[in-house]
Amino acid sequence: MNLVLFASGSGSNAENVVKYFKQHPSVKISALFCNNAKAGVIAKMDALEVPVVVFNKALFEDSAQFLSHVSSYKPDYIILLGFLWKIPVYLVKAYAGKIINLHPALLPKYGGSGMYGRHVHHAVKQSGDTETGITLHRVNEHYDEGEVIAQFKCLVEPTDTIEIIAEKIHLLEQEHVPAVIKSLSFPFI
Repeated sequence: MNLVLFASGSGSNAENVVKYFKQHPSVKISALFCNNAKAGVIAKMDALEVPVVVFNKALFEDSAQFLSHVSSYKPDYIILLGFLWKIPVYLVKAYAGKIINLHPALLPKYGGSGMYGRHVHHAVKQSGDTETGITLHRVNEHYDEGEVIAQFKCLVEPTDTIEIIAEKIHLLEQEHVPAVIKSLSFPFI
């Protein structure tokens, strides 16, 4: 089985997923696609010997060319791990039900355009919510509205800063994301 990862940032979740599946010879991380040439994830993938495809908005919007690049890696699933651009309809249709996104909140709360990273944690803090968490969901044509696969929660204390909330989310991601991908996609491992 082939996984293709998409990421835009530091890549701690991508690194975690790659390391997890290195223990499973029947699963291959075929490539990581990145829309940010300066992203930390690139060096992490280079160190783990995962091919990286860096692309710009023009290529992403060229459906024929971008689909050709993605399909050359024969992905069974595309996993979005901190990828900040909306997935275009052509890609959603080409991989219907096979694109999975990690979101740093308990959807449907704090989803949609502009809701990523610190923006989400700030919104959680401002709301006074007593819990937050992560959601893994299938991607459809709308930001953060696809079928929820799994959610994991943590408490938010009144004294928690945005940084503390971010660290709690990071711990949930590191603990649960690889196992959810495994159980969803590869129950035979």
